[in-house]
Amino acid sequence: MVVIAIIGLLASVVLTSVSFARAKTRDARRLSDVRQIQIALDLYYDKYGVYPGNTDNDYGGWDTGCFGVSDSFISPLEAEGFIVDTPCDPTITSSVGGYLYYRYSAGGGGCNVSKGAFYVLGVRDMESSSMPFPLSPGFNCPSRNWQIEFEWVTGKFEK
Repeated sequence: MVVIAIIGLLASVVLTSVSFARAKTRDARRLSDVRQIQIALDLYYDKYGVYPGNTDNDYGGWDTGCFGVSDSFISPLEAEGFIVDTPCDPTITSSVGGYLYYRYSAGGGGCNVSKGAFYVLGVRDMESSSMPFPLSPGFNCPSRNWQIEFEWVTGKFEK
């Protein structure tokens, strides 16, 4: 009986470790995806001098990648060939997770108008840590802090 209890305890420890390792792997994929999106956004900016506008508006005006459907994410990036496939959060459902993108006009969020328009790119659900994710660069303006809305977030001005 004692041996069975010890085996059960060891099995639960192993399953917990495996579950955490899988969550860390999914978070690593999320970081890789957003880095790929950032590179595509920079390539688009280099070609046009602006970041792409919001084209999908799935979630309160935000473009969302694979938000419950297989729709495009920041479709101008795909149309230009800067990104081949829509990056999808590994655990996306119709109501949780996902990557979100929004291009604000100059002065949005109380930011300095002279810096021009800007984008915000965020990840809602990083599984291996609590909010904010330790590797999140963060992004805020005087009247809005996106780091409290996303677990991982970044942004960039056009000027």
